[in-house]
Amino acid sequence: LSVPPVFPLSCVVQQYAWGKMGSNSEVARLLASSDPLARISEDKPYAELWMGTHPRGDAKILDSRISQRTLGQWIAENQDCLGSKVKDTFSGKLPFLFKVLSVETALSIQAHPNKELAEKLHLQAPQHYPDSNHKPEMAIALTSFQGLCGFRPVEEIVTFLTKVPEFQFLVGDNATTQLKQSLSQDSQAMASALQSGFSHLMESKKQLVVEQLNLLVKRISQQVAAGNNVEDICGELLLQLHQQYPGDIGCFAIYFLNLLTLKPGEAMFLEANVPHAYLKGDCVECMACSDNTVRAGLTSKFIDVPTLCEMLSYTPSPSKDRLFPPKWSQEDPYLSLYAPPVPDFAVMKMEVPGSVTEYKVSALDSASILLMVQGTVTASTPTAQAEIPLKRGGVLFIGANESVSLKLTVPEDLLIFRACCLL
Repeated sequence: LSVPPVFPLSCVVQQYAWGKMGSNSEVARLLASSDPLARISEDKPYAELWMGTHPRGDAKILDSRISQRTLGQWIAENQDCLGSKVKDTFSGKLPFLFKVLSVETALSIQAHPNKELAEKLHLQAPQHYPDSNHKPEMAIALTSFQGLCGFRPVEEIVTFLTKVPEFQFLVGDNATTQLKQSLSQDSQAMASALQSGFSHLMESKKQLVVEQLNLLVKRISQQVAAGNNVEDICGELLLQLHQQYPGDIGCFAIYFLNLLTLKPGEAMFLEANVPHAYLKGDCVECMACSDNTVRAGLTSKFIDVPTLCEMLSYTPSPSKDRLFPPKWSQEDPYLSLYAPPVPDFAVMKMEVPGSVTEYKVSALDSASILLMVQGTVTASTPTAQAEIPLKRGGVLFIGANESVSLKLTVPEDLLIFRACCLL
């Protein structure tokens, strides 16, 4: 290769309705900072920045010496840049999609199928399930980031059944009794009680959901107006979700699922079949390259309740167990690694103090994508003649086995995320 496999990318922005508006959005701010020609519309949502080769958002290559226009085209013709193991394991394709999300209103409660189920669903209903891949994903908070993730401990759910009669009404007497009894039984009995309770809730008739939700909203609103604390029944969140999705069954799902608030740098990992929903905030997300989703509420889209209730992982756990801590590098004091238990992706976070003049991004046996969240540098490789200026919002593709040196051109701290595949 005459041109080294290290080049800047221009990435695709998705303007989904749930995104933060205009320059309130971290996605929009990163875009505006990295691209002087970008015009941010204050009345439009900027929901996701996609860094990768997904056909619905293939990144453009910003290097006039390279004939291919997009990263997907370039990788298809230069598969060795993936790294030999990655190339063989993932059939010559980049296995991950790297994103920034800016969430204003809740995303649907959803779960992603495992590989086996994805293949089956894709065959049966390709219009709803566009591909046959699994989709584990990980979110790392950039700002305070709120989400629902996995089933709560059963004792918490039982407490809500007692305190929220409208919730108990929809779960039903049988399932409520079963959940209470399961507290003194084994984990299999608990999982089965969770499944019947959650399924019963999800299968509720629309009219009943609307009636019960209106009763609950009215009750909470009166409590709030009277200056009472409604935290013990997640009152504020319920009102917020009801305002966003009036009459939606997903409003009640908050009593089944853990509520997590991540501080910047904290992460959650969502393996296949774990129900989750992002509620508010900005994060960096990395996932296997797939678009499959089975939805369960807080949505106007297709909901496949039977598939969902059948596939979910009914393992209760306290919300703190859902945090996914990074490991600090032994070799590099500025680097921490978020390496979930799946082969498709890992993310490195680099926090370099502004007092450092030069920082070396080490070579990996994997293609990687680097995102500058903070700082201003010029990037160079040992083999390249050219220097690549990178500032906040800049994205750099790094081929396998290439190291990159970053010279700090402004003495401010760097915050960098790098997605890769560590086989």
